[in-house]
Amino acid sequence: MALPKRNLGKNGPLINAIGFGTMSIGGAYSDPNGREANLALLDEAYRVGQWFWDTADIYRDSEETIGEWFARNPEKRKDIFLATKFALSYDMTTWQQFVSNDPEYIRKACASSLKKLQVDSIDLYYVHRIDPKVPIETTMKTLVELKNEGKIKHIGLSEASAATLRRAVAVHPVAAHQIEYSAFTLNPAEELLSVHRELGITTVAYSPIGRGFLTGQVKSMDDLQGFNKMVSRNNEENFKKILELVHKFEEVAKSHGAKPSQVAIAWLLAQGEDIIPIPGTKSANLCEQQLKQRYWKAAGILT
Repeated sequence: MALPKRNLGKNGPLINAIGFGTMSIGGAYSDPNGREANLALLDEAYRVGQWFWDTADIYRDSEETIGEWFARNPEKRKDIFLATKFALSYDMTTWQQFVSNDPEYIRKACASSLKKLQVDSIDLYYVHRIDPKVPIETTMKTLVELKNEGKIKHIGLSEASAATLRRAVAVHPVAAHQIEYSAFTLNPAEELLSVHRELGITTVAYSPIGRGFLTGQVKSMDDLQGFNKMVSRNNEENFKKILELVHKFEEVAKSHGAKPSQVAIAWLLAQGEDIIPIPGTKSANLCEQQLKQRYWKAAGILT
C-alpha cells in the first residue's frame, strides 16, 4: 500500500502526504544510533514507501548518513524527495544558538550540504531560522540564484512570521513553511494557516506527535531525554497538565482502536490537503510499524 500524495506548494510536485523527519537520526531525543543502524533505518523507510526525507545541516551527522545511503543506492536517489535546512548553529557547550542568513554563508552552507548528501541538487532547501540582521529579500534572492544554478529546486522557510512570508513571496514563490504544529501545539500555526493558503504555501508540520509525548513513552520528568530537556514547556509546573492531555489522546485513540500517535497524525491530515506532517523514528524495527501500520491508517483519517 503506497502512502497518499499531496502537492508541495501551489504548483509543485506530488510528494508523500506524511514525511520522514530525520532529526532523531542524530540523537536529538535520545542517544544516537551507530551509522550502520541509521543506514538500516533508511533502508526500511525506503522499503515501506516513505520517500520524503527531511533533514538539516544541524542534525549532527544525518546529512552524512543520507549521503552514504545515496552512495550505496545511487539508483534510488530519483525516488527520494530530499529536504534540508541551513541557518542554525549551536555552541555545543552552552547550547547558545546562532543564526545567519548572510548570502556568503548561505552559499557555503549549500555547498557543504550538497557535498555531505552526495547529491547534485537539493529538492527543497529551507531557511531554518530567519536572521533579523539580513532582509528576507536578500536571503530570497540568494536562494533564487542557487535555484537558477540548479543547486536547489524549491525554496522553503521555517518559523517565519506572516509578514516575512509575504515579503518572501514577493521575491519568489515559497513552496513550504515548516512550523511546529500538532493538536498538542496549536499556536502560532492556526494563525498562519490562512496566510499559507492565501500565498499557496504548504504547511510542513514538525513534531506532529508532540516531540514523542503522544507515543505514551514519556511518563515522568525522568523520561525526558536530549532536546526535550531544553523545551521550556516541559517543566515541573506544566508536566501534570501535559500528561492529562496525553491521557485524553489515549482515550480518543482507544475509541478508534488506534494509538495516540495515529490520532495526532489523523487530526493533522484532516486540517487540510495542504498540510504534511513529518514524524520521525530512530528504529528500523519501528519504521514499518510507525509508517505503515500507524500512519497509513491515519492517512485514511481513521475509521
